[in-house]
Amino acid sequence: MILFPAIDIKDGVCVRLVRGDMASATIFNRDPASQARHFADAGFSWLHIVDLDGAVAGRSVNGAAVAAIRDAVDLPIQLGGGVRGRAAIEHWLALGIDRVVLGTTALRDPRLVRDAAADHPGRIVVGIDARDGHVAVEGWTETTDLGVVDLARHYEECGVAAIVYTDIARDGALVGVDVNAVAAVARQIRIPLIASGGVSSLDDIAALKAQEADGIAGIICGRALYDGRINPAAALRLLSESSRC
Repeated sequence: MILFPAIDIKDGVCVRLVRGDMASATIFNRDPASQARHFADAGFSWLHIVDLDGAVAGRSVNGAAVAAIRDAVDLPIQLGGGVRGRAAIEHWLALGIDRVVLGTTALRDPRLVRDAAADHPGRIVVGIDARDGHVAVEGWTETTDLGVVDLARHYEECGVAAIVYTDIARDGALVGVDVNAVAAVARQIRIPLIASGGVSSLDDIAALKAQEADGIAGIICGRALYDGRINPAAALRLLSESSRC
Protein backbone atom coordinates (compact mmCIF):
# COMPACT_ATOMS: atom_id res chain seq x y z
CA MET A 1 0.00 0.00 0.00
CA ILE A 2 1.34 3.44 -0.98
CA LEU A 3 1.28 6.39 1.40
CA PHE A 4 1.03 9.58 -0.66
CA PRO A 5 2.01 12.83 1.08
CA ALA A 6 -0.13 15.63 -0.31
CA ILE A 7 1.16 18.94 -1.62
CA ASP A 8 -1.79 21.24 -2.22
CA ILE A 9 -0.84 24.47 -3.97
CA LYS A 10 -2.75 27.75 -3.74
CA ASP A 11 -1.34 31.07 -4.92
CA GLY A 12 2.01 29.38 -5.48
CA VAL A 13 2.46 28.15 -1.91
CA CYS A 14 1.87 24.89 -0.08
CA VAL A 15 -1.36 24.98 1.94
CA ARG A 16 -3.98 22.79 3.56
CA LEU A 17 -7.70 23.48 3.41
CA VAL A 18 -10.48 22.34 5.72
CA ARG A 19 -13.27 20.51 3.87
CA GLY A 20 -12.27 22.15 0.61
CA ASP A 21 -13.00 25.70 1.75
CA MET A 22 -10.53 27.93 -0.09
CA ALA A 23 -10.93 30.62 2.57
CA SER A 24 -9.66 28.18 5.21
CA ALA A 25 -6.19 27.82 3.71
CA THR A 26 -3.31 27.47 6.15
CA ILE A 27 0.15 28.03 4.66
CA PHE A 28 2.65 25.35 5.63
CA ASN A 29 5.48 26.06 3.21
CA ARG A 30 5.98 28.96 0.82
CA ASP A 31 8.25 26.81 -1.36
CA PRO A 32 6.43 23.72 -2.68
CA ALA A 33 9.65 22.36 -4.21
CA SER A 34 11.30 22.51 -0.80
CA GLN A 35 8.35 20.64 0.68
CA ALA A 36 8.70 17.98 -2.02
CA ARG A 37 12.38 17.53 -1.15
CA HIS A 38 11.44 17.19 2.51
CA PHE A 39 8.99 14.40 1.69
CA ALA A 40 11.56 12.68 -0.53
CA ASP A 41 14.14 12.82 2.25
CA ALA A 42 11.57 11.35 4.65
CA GLY A 43 11.39 8.20 2.53
CA PHE A 44 8.10 8.53 0.68
CA SER A 45 7.86 6.74 -2.67
CA TRP A 46 5.24 8.98 -4.35
CA LEU A 47 3.91 12.54 -4.18
CA HIS A 48 0.30 13.62 -4.62
CA ILE A 49 0.00 17.22 -5.88
CA VAL A 50 -3.17 19.27 -6.31
CA ASP A 51 -3.38 22.64 -8.06
CA LEU A 52 -6.21 24.04 -5.94
CA ASP A 53 -6.62 27.21 -7.96
CA GLY A 54 -6.59 25.14 -11.12
CA ALA A 55 -9.38 22.91 -9.82
CA VAL A 56 -11.64 25.95 -9.53
CA ALA A 57 -10.44 27.73 -12.69
CA GLY A 58 -10.56 24.61 -14.87
CA ARG A 59 -7.01 25.10 -16.10
CA SER A 60 -3.48 25.05 -14.73
CA VAL A 61 -2.82 28.03 -12.46
CA ASN A 62 0.16 26.85 -10.42
CA GLY A 63 2.02 25.18 -13.25
CA ALA A 64 5.32 26.86 -12.40
CA ALA A 65 5.24 25.43 -8.89
CA VAL A 66 4.41 21.96 -10.22
CA ALA A 67 7.27 22.14 -12.71
CA ALA A 68 9.64 23.24 -9.93
CA ILE A 69 8.62 20.19 -7.88
CA ARG A 70 9.22 17.94 -10.88
CA ASP A 71 12.71 19.38 -11.24
CA ALA A 72 13.43 19.11 -7.51
CA VAL A 73 12.75 15.41 -6.85
CA ASP A 74 13.01 12.07 -8.60
CA LEU A 75 9.88 10.62 -6.98
CA PRO A 76 6.92 9.67 -9.15
CA ILE A 77 4.22 12.34 -9.04
CA GLN A 78 0.44 12.11 -9.19
CA LEU A 79 -1.13 15.46 -10.18
CA GLY A 80 -4.69 16.73 -10.12
CA GLY A 81 -6.50 20.05 -10.24
CA GLY A 82 -7.66 21.76 -13.42
CA VAL A 83 -6.61 19.01 -15.84
CA ARG A 84 -9.64 19.27 -18.11
CA GLY A 85 -8.59 18.56 -21.68
CA ARG A 86 -6.41 16.32 -23.82
CA ALA A 87 -3.81 19.04 -24.32
CA ALA A 88 -3.42 19.45 -20.55
CA ILE A 89 -3.06 15.69 -20.07
CA GLU A 90 -0.39 15.45 -22.76
CA HIS A 91 1.42 18.50 -21.41
CA TRP A 92 1.83 17.10 -17.92
CA LEU A 93 2.74 13.60 -19.01
CA ALA A 94 5.35 15.01 -21.38
CA LEU A 95 6.73 17.14 -18.55
CA GLY A 96 7.38 14.01 -16.52
CA ILE A 97 4.30 13.80 -14.34
CA ASP A 98 3.71 10.08 -13.86
CA ARG A 99 -0.06 10.12 -13.32
CA VAL A 100 -2.72 12.75 -13.92
CA VAL A 101 -5.91 12.78 -11.89
CA LEU A 102 -9.09 13.61 -13.78
CA GLY A 103 -11.97 14.68 -11.56
CA THR A 104 -14.47 17.04 -13.15
CA THR A 105 -13.49 15.65 -16.56
CA ALA A 106 -14.49 12.16 -15.43
CA LEU A 107 -18.04 13.41 -15.11
CA ARG A 108 -18.16 15.89 -17.98
CA ASP A 109 -16.18 14.04 -20.66
CA PRO A 110 -15.98 10.27 -20.06
CA ARG A 111 -14.81 9.57 -23.61
CA LEU A 112 -11.73 11.72 -23.03
CA VAL A 113 -10.90 9.76 -19.89
CA ARG A 114 -11.31 6.41 -21.63
CA ASP A 115 -9.24 7.48 -24.64
CA ALA A 116 -6.49 8.90 -22.45
CA ALA A 117 -6.40 5.74 -20.33
CA ALA A 118 -6.13 3.60 -23.46
CA ASP A 119 -3.32 5.74 -24.86
CA HIS A 120 -1.46 6.03 -21.54
CA PRO A 121 -1.96 2.77 -19.60
CA GLY A 122 -1.38 3.12 -15.89
CA ARG A 123 -1.03 6.90 -16.03
CA ILE A 124 -4.64 8.09 -15.77
CA VAL A 125 -6.39 8.26 -12.40
CA VAL A 126 -10.02 9.18 -11.81
CA GLY A 127 -10.59 11.49 -8.86
CA ILE A 128 -14.00 11.18 -7.21
CA ASP A 129 -14.71 13.74 -4.52
CA ALA A 130 -17.77 12.91 -2.45
CA ARG A 131 -20.15 14.95 -0.35
CA ASP A 132 -22.77 12.82 1.42
CA GLY A 133 -22.09 10.00 -1.03
CA HIS A 134 -22.57 12.14 -4.14
CA VAL A 135 -19.95 13.30 -6.62
CA ALA A 136 -18.75 16.91 -6.30
CA VAL A 137 -16.97 18.68 -9.15
CA GLU A 138 -15.52 22.06 -10.21
CA GLY A 139 -13.17 22.23 -7.25
CA TRP A 140 -15.88 20.90 -4.90
CA THR A 141 -18.11 23.90 -5.64
CA GLU A 142 -20.88 21.83 -7.26
CA THR A 143 -22.46 18.64 -5.91
CA THR A 144 -24.25 16.35 -8.35
CA ASP A 145 -26.91 13.66 -7.94
CA LEU A 146 -24.52 10.92 -9.12
CA GLY A 147 -23.29 8.35 -6.63
CA VAL A 148 -19.59 7.61 -6.15
CA VAL A 149 -19.81 3.93 -7.08
CA ASP A 150 -21.93 4.68 -10.16
CA LEU A 151 -19.26 7.01 -11.55
CA ALA A 152 -16.37 4.70 -10.68
CA ARG A 153 -17.98 1.76 -12.47
CA HIS A 154 -17.99 3.72 -15.75
CA TYR A 155 -14.21 3.30 -15.86
CA GLU A 156 -13.70 -0.30 -14.78
CA GLU A 157 -12.76 -1.67 -18.18
CA CYS A 158 -10.71 1.10 -19.74
CA GLY A 159 -7.33 0.87 -18.05
CA VAL A 160 -7.66 3.56 -15.38
CA ALA A 161 -4.84 3.09 -12.86
CA ALA A 162 -6.79 3.97 -9.73
CA ILE A 163 -9.66 5.87 -8.17
CA VAL A 164 -8.79 8.63 -5.71
CA TYR A 165 -11.79 8.77 -3.40
CA THR A 166 -11.98 11.87 -1.21
CA ASP A 167 -14.47 12.33 1.60
CA ILE A 168 -14.91 16.11 1.47
CA ALA A 169 -16.54 16.34 4.90
CA ARG A 170 -13.39 14.90 6.48
CA ASP A 171 -10.70 16.37 4.27
CA GLY A 172 -8.28 18.52 6.24
CA ALA A 173 -10.47 18.32 9.34
CA LEU A 174 -8.39 15.73 11.26
CA VAL A 175 -11.52 13.89 12.34
CA GLY A 176 -10.42 10.41 11.32
CA VAL A 177 -11.33 8.20 8.39
CA ASP A 178 -14.67 6.49 7.88
CA VAL A 179 -12.93 3.21 7.14
CA ASN A 180 -16.13 1.22 6.68
CA ALA A 181 -17.44 3.64 4.07
CA VAL A 182 -14.15 3.67 2.17
CA ALA A 183 -13.92 -0.13 2.22
CA ALA A 184 -17.54 -0.41 1.07
CA VAL A 185 -16.76 1.69 -2.02
CA ALA A 186 -13.59 -0.29 -2.72
CA ARG A 187 -15.47 -3.61 -2.55
CA GLN A 188 -18.00 -2.47 -5.14
CA ILE A 189 -15.52 -1.54 -7.86
CA ARG A 190 -12.78 -3.36 -9.75
CA ILE A 191 -10.26 -0.51 -9.77
CA PRO A 192 -7.68 0.03 -7.00
CA LEU A 193 -8.85 2.75 -4.61
CA ILE A 194 -6.72 5.45 -3.00
CA ALA A 195 -8.35 6.83 0.15
CA SER A 196 -8.21 10.54 0.91
CA GLY A 197 -9.75 12.72 3.58
CA GLY A 198 -9.58 12.72 7.36
CA VAL A 199 -6.37 10.77 7.96
CA SER A 200 -5.25 12.05 11.36
CA SER A 201 -3.31 9.30 13.11
CA LEU A 202 -1.35 6.09 12.73
CA ASP A 203 -4.54 4.30 13.80
CA ASP A 204 -6.28 5.58 10.65
CA ILE A 205 -3.45 4.30 8.50
CA ALA A 206 -3.48 0.92 10.25
CA ALA A 207 -7.26 0.64 9.87
CA LEU A 208 -7.10 1.34 6.14
CA LYS A 209 -4.19 -1.07 5.73
CA ALA A 210 -6.31 -3.77 7.39
CA GLN A 211 -8.84 -3.36 4.54
CA GLU A 212 -6.26 -3.69 1.77
CA ALA A 213 -7.87 -6.91 0.54
CA ASP A 214 -11.04 -4.93 -0.22
CA GLY A 215 -9.11 -3.04 -2.88
CA ILE A 216 -7.63 -0.10 -0.95
CA ALA A 217 -4.25 0.42 -2.59
CA GLY A 218 -3.15 3.77 -1.22
CA ILE A 219 -3.68 6.53 1.33
CA ILE A 220 -3.29 10.27 0.83
CA CYS A 221 -2.23 12.19 3.91
CA GLY A 222 -1.87 15.94 4.28
CA ARG A 223 -2.40 18.07 7.36
CA ALA A 224 -1.46 15.35 9.86
CA LEU A 225 1.98 15.11 8.27
CA TYR A 226 2.46 18.86 8.28
CA ASP A 227 1.51 19.44 11.90
CA GLY A 228 3.39 16.42 13.23
CA ARG A 229 0.45 14.25 14.25
CA ILE A 230 1.80 11.52 12.00
CA ASN A 231 5.51 10.75 11.97
CA PRO A 232 6.52 9.79 8.42
CA ALA A 233 9.01 7.12 9.49
CA ALA A 234 6.48 5.51 11.82
CA ALA A 235 3.77 5.54 9.17
CA LEU A 236 6.00 4.03 6.49
CA ARG A 237 7.29 1.44 8.94
CA LEU A 238 3.73 0.50 9.89
CA LEU A 239 2.79 -0.13 6.28
CA SER A 240 5.99 -2.05 5.61
CA GLU A 241 5.57 -4.27 8.64
CA SER A 242 1.94 -4.95 7.85
CA SER A 243 2.84 -5.87 4.30
CA ARG A 244 5.09 -8.66 5.54
CA CYS A 245 2.45 -10.23 7.77
